Amino acid sequence: MASGRSGEGSSRGIRRRKGVRGRRLWEAGARICLKTDRLRWAGSTPAIKETGVTQVSNPISKSDRNFLRGFSILIATLAILTLLIVGLAWWVYGAQHAYRNPDADKLTGQRLAPVGSSYAGDTGRAAMQAAEAAAAKAAASQVAYGGTTDGKAIYGHLCTSCHNAGVAGAPKLGNQSAWAPRIAQGMDTLIKHAINGYTGPDGNHMPAKGGNPALTDKQVEAAVKWMVSQSK
Repeated sequence: MASGRSGEGSSRGIRRRKGVRGRRLWEAGARICLKTDRLRWAGSTPAIKETGVTQVSNPISKSDRNFLRGFSILIATLAILTLLIVGLAWWVYGAQHAYRNPDADKLTGQRLAPVGSSYAGDTGRAAMQAAEAAAAKAAASQVAYGGTTDGKAIYGHLCTSCHNAGVAGAPKLGNQSAWAPRIAQGMDTLIKHAINGYTGPDGNHMPAKGGNPALTDKQVEAAVKWMVSQSK
């Protein structure tokens, strides 16, 4: 009996010691886990190593890190290449001179000549008179509009461009107040001004024969008489 009780007592002592040892190990493990969690949140790797706790593995795999590294290098390379291309294009653009037609000034002058001759004052009138003289020589043997003496037809071919809109002070067809002082000068004066050209007191100029030297004096007279008849 004594030996039985002694064996039972020793077994209880062993279990008690194991229980104490196990509880201590559990407490030590809990303290280590608590320290590990604190250090993980603080991001202190050296501190984790000092405690002897194994560092938590990186959640990004090695293959992902390699891909991100390679992708970043690719993006940087493309950005640098783009800057080089832009710089090269800018340099080439700056080194080239824009093409300019050597006859540009002459062509511009030709396009503006009709407007300049009507609105550019004395210089424009001189240029227009010179152009009229040259045109008169070229058209000396020609008769305008088939030689018609229909004043309405001549007006529709030539005079309408100025007298419909009142360009350069030209009296509009049918405007009695604008035509009245002109009609008061007499038909002969109006016809003379239309044939030879006329510069009014306001500086506006009417070209001889409306700018068409191929007109005969009879045609100009017919056109003037028709306009007067429509503006009384």
